[in-house]
Amino acid sequence: MRSLDQKLLRELWRLKAQVLAIALVIASGTALLIMALTTIEALEETTTAYYERTRFADVFAQTKRAPEQLGRDIAEIPGVRLVETRIVEGAILDMADFPEPVVAQLLSLPERGPQLLNALVIRSGRLVDPTRPDEVVVSEPFAEAHRLRPGDSFDAILRGRKRTLHLVGTALSPEFVYAIAPGGLMPDDKRFGVLWMGRDALAAAFDLQASFNSVALSLLPDADAKDVIRRLDSLLAPFGGAGAYGRSDQTSNWFLESEIAQQKNMSRVMPAIFLAVAAFLTNMVMARLIETERREIGLFKAFGYGNWAIGWHYAKMVLVIGTIGVLIGSLTGAWLGHWNTELYTQFYRFPFLLYRPGPAGFVIAGAISVVAALAGSLAAVRRAVRLPPAEAMQPPSPPIYRRSWASRTALAGALDEPSRMILRRIIRWPVRAFLASLGLAMSIAVLIMALQWVDAIDSLAETAFERGQHQDATVAFGDLQPIDTIGDFENLSGVLAAEPYRHVPARISHGHLVERQGIIGVPGGAILSPIFDVERGRIEVPSGGLVVSRKLAELLDVKTGDTVAVEFLEGRQPRLSLPVVQIFETYIGKPAYMDMTVLNRLAGDGRVVSGLHIRVDALSRSTLLARLKDIPNIAAVLFRQAAIDTFYKTMGETIFIFIGFFVVFSMTLAVGVTYNSIRIALSERTRDLATLRVLGFSRWEISYILLGEVGILTWVAIPLGAIIGFCLAWYMTSAFETELYRVPLVLRDATYGKAALIALAATLICAAIVRRRLDRLDLIAALKTRE
Repeated sequence: MRSLDQKLLRELWRLKAQVLAIALVIASGTALLIMALTTIEALEETTTAYYERTRFADVFAQTKRAPEQLGRDIAEIPGVRLVETRIVEGAILDMADFPEPVVAQLLSLPERGPQLLNALVIRSGRLVDPTRPDEVVVSEPFAEAHRLRPGDSFDAILRGRKRTLHLVGTALSPEFVYAIAPGGLMPDDKRFGVLWMGRDALAAAFDLQASFNSVALSLLPDADAKDVIRRLDSLLAPFGGAGAYGRSDQTSNWFLESEIAQQKNMSRVMPAIFLAVAAFLTNMVMARLIETERREIGLFKAFGYGNWAIGWHYAKMVLVIGTIGVLIGSLTGAWLGHWNTELYTQFYRFPFLLYRPGPAGFVIAGAISVVAALAGSLAAVRRAVRLPPAEAMQPPSPPIYRRSWASRTALAGALDEPSRMILRRIIRWPVRAFLASLGLAMSIAVLIMALQWVDAIDSLAETAFERGQHQDATVAFGDLQPIDTIGDFENLSGVLAAEPYRHVPARISHGHLVERQGIIGVPGGAILSPIFDVERGRIEVPSGGLVVSRKLAELLDVKTGDTVAVEFLEGRQPRLSLPVVQIFETYIGKPAYMDMTVLNRLAGDGRVVSGLHIRVDALSRSTLLARLKDIPNIAAVLFRQAAIDTFYKTMGETIFIFIGFFVVFSMTLAVGVTYNSIRIALSERTRDLATLRVLGFSRWEISYILLGEVGILTWVAIPLGAIIGFCLAWYMTSAFETELYRVPLVLRDATYGKAALIALAATLICAAIVRRRLDRLDLIAALKTRE
């Protein structure tokens, strides 16, 4: 083995604790990057394979009632490969194990032959028998939530008629990878299920013989989707078409794609923080090592070693540290990636999981990590190779000591000598002290950014569900109902108040920007579910024009006073130009509101409602629930408290786990920075501390001199970390903003306090470890002068 390689191994073993601390920081950044990259790869590969195997459609459209013959005209649209017409209807289920009405979506299955598009994956049992009209296949998550198995039965209200349905199989569908009820935000398998019935049975139940009300299309590879959608809308318009849309706007796929996009955001931000700190730590260690080996470097050059050989020697040390970190991070990241992907499959239901991470993610993560470590040591290595032999053989010039302004202050006079030593060292090397504080501040910032999500989720739920909504339940009708329906519901036992709303699906455009967004009609003086701004509170609905959310205004690039083109997608489908009279902020969705009376007039449907918000008497709740199951034309019943519970349950199962990850990684970051800072300080001051011991200072006094500096730097790091953490939290909340929800930037005092306490705990652990080493300090060895 070459002499330089032997020296390298000795140095690595001598610095093993510091090497491990840096390697763990590198491993944290590598693991986070690999976890994100492999999760993205697995989700994309699983999604692509699932969609291909089940022939997931490219275009979807709904209509009121269209003749079956229209399917042939749709198939002739240029670019269309396959067309499948079907029936899609809503129903209310009466489950024996659940007191609330359960919302169901019914989809038809072909009577003859397999499904052309959106094919089911049977998980248990079989498909329905066309000769048995009461057989159904249900979605697997719904069956699991209600413990249903093939052979079980339950009641359903189909267009006002109660029928007993017999379960013959469970299945998964590419249309419902993320299955949420109409108007819902999170999957709730207890309250929403998907059922498939035979086409003839469903047509007879809803009076749609020889007709369809939904159609799915697959396109040729080179087809123009926008042109196909435009032509399809034209064909369906006479039959009550509600506007076709592409796969990107399909609810389940849209949620899934949004989640993948958020994973990509995380892969860009979080690993960069850890790798930047790893570069900083590497620079600290290498700079100190090279400073103490000036004489050896001079000897190397005197014996004929060139700059390249010496530089490569120190670079290999960095490569070894980086490789150790990459290996630990790769193993950890691969495990976390698989675990993270499996966690996602609890919410995004796939029949299989393809976790086959290729080498690309590991190579990218490893290369970035090693390059970051090398970049951090580059300046120190460059100084080593540039030292002339004669200069390197000499000890470094001692620093110039002079009395500073701080020593003349009253505070300096009031301090004891050990405290003055601490402050003097910090003032003489302010850059080094600041960098050490900055490294620890980054670990505090990461903690603050992670813990901020708890505050944000609480604020989002409080604003959206408690301050902005005051109804107990929302009843949605399958068809428009006359406004007199309000009185009928107010007379129901258990209903304290009822407030109507109108919903019209629409396409809103401004210039070349187009958004498919329904318009909600709100009555004047609405109380139960008013227009609510997160800062201004309740907003009174204006008599004319649109009130749009900030997110929708951004997507359409409009401001107050601008005019937008609105195309209603139901009824007479009028096309209008409406002014934007107000913009408000909301954390959920991108809604648009109008006065309900004005909306009804523009739609030309008379005084009708789409549904009601109701307040429920808790004492009569069970009676009302039983009554709602028997009322015809109810398509959905959504309970506010259930939405809150589901929101917290879903977010809690993911966010708190990720917060735990980041707490562990941040602790690793804090320990790495703190331990290396203390060890480097001990290496630099070993002779000085030993001299003080000989002069009569106690062990506690020299411990105070060494560790007091780190303590001051830690206290400086806390407010600095709070500032950086606020900036990171702001960036992450901006990066994770989607059309579905915006995470508010909320940081409570307790969050700062928790992050500071965790960082202090890491500092105390490192200080205790080094304190033991200081107690075993060999005074004679430390005071020896190197000849």
